[in-house]
Amino acid sequence: MSFINDIYDYIKSGETETEKLGLEIEHFVVDKNGIQIEFDEISSLIDMVGKELEAEIIYMDGYPVGYANEKYSVSLEPSCQFEISINPYSELSEIENVYKEFISVWKPIFNERGYQLITKGNLPLVELGLITPDEIPLSPKKRYLYMDAYFRKSGKYGKYMMRASASTQVSVDYSSEDDLIRKLQVLQKISPILMIMMENKTDKASTLPEAPDRPHLFRIQEWDDLDPDRTGFFPHSFNSDFGYKKIADVIYHTPLILLADNDSTINVGQKNAEDLFMEKILREEELDVTRRKQLTEHFLSMGFFHFRIKKYIEIRVADSVPIKKALGYVALLKGLVYSNRNLDILAEELSEIDELDKIQDTVHKIEIEGSNAVVYRDMTAAQWALHLIELAEGNLSENEKEYLSHV
Repeated sequence: MSFINDIYDYIKSGETETEKLGLEIEHFVVDKNGIQIEFDEISSLIDMVGKELEAEIIYMDGYPVGYANEKYSVSLEPSCQFEISINPYSELSEIENVYKEFISVWKPIFNERGYQLITKGNLPLVELGLITPDEIPLSPKKRYLYMDAYFRKSGKYGKYMMRASASTQVSVDYSSEDDLIRKLQVLQKISPILMIMMENKTDKASTLPEAPDRPHLFRIQEWDDLDPDRTGFFPHSFNSDFGYKKIADVIYHTPLILLADNDSTINVGQKNAEDLFMEKILREEELDVTRRKQLTEHFLSMGFFHFRIKKYIEIRVADSVPIKKALGYVALLKGLVYSNRNLDILAEELSEIDELDKIQDTVHKIEIEGSNAVVYRDMTAAQWALHLIELAEGNLSENEKEYLSHV
């Protein structure tokens, strides 16, 4: 049996009638001068705190790089961006309480050592041009060393993405293949609006090198010119044959850069999963159930599309933002995605947006003009943002409507 079926089955196994939301926020840990904490120091702190909490310590290449408990996990991104990943909950208040628990543990520890947690789409020193990404060291994980070398050849902004960007990610459930397709298509269509709503820059006028006319969506520009094989909108997602099979096929044929397997990480460059099996680097007959699942999750993790599909839809278009705005964003998505009425309304209103290129053109307009860009149906991005909030509000409880005031 081809391993592509494992990917298909894994995605299908995500079907659920629950309507939960997961939240991930990446933070920069910086000193008074805005310089990020070094890997050795934060790795040792993770080890200390994880053990104090009796959590499971997560290691990579021999280093403590995160921990997990029953409510959330923490992990380190390429240049020590400090991420909390909150387990899925149905109620926004539960998500908020978990974040408060996390911050109550870590804020005193960082303050004592002269650091603070900040949320921005990009490290302010880099965005403002005070330092370059080349001045920021990478974590000594083989994964990031291989990725860094690869992205230096695949696009313009790999070093910006890895060393100086941070995001807010939300995951939502799907109940069936048709439900996944409908939610993904609607979410992709409104994503340019979500991007500008969740933009979090230090200087509104700052621009990236080689893009002096595009002061908006700094982080999105970095991702869009990172690597066309694994970024942007999900390939083929408006084709008539799109579904679990096509998703699995995309993942199976995405260049992997690296293979994380059997507690080791090796560089595989342009090889994809199919290549690894064809060349006997991986042998299906040697894989037990646990290892098959681990490999499937690794293959899925190497696609960096704006919407990553696992056992849920991971929405990756927002900058890192403070918790109040993040919760407003979660409320917005809950009110839109978990309402059949709202999905139908948006699908109808945006029925003419039937190609990924049309969405990408809208992103480009917003990169130049921001919220004032005229996008769909002769409405500006700002008008669309208000429209989305109004739609979501009608599907939320009175308590949850209050979160929308921060989005």
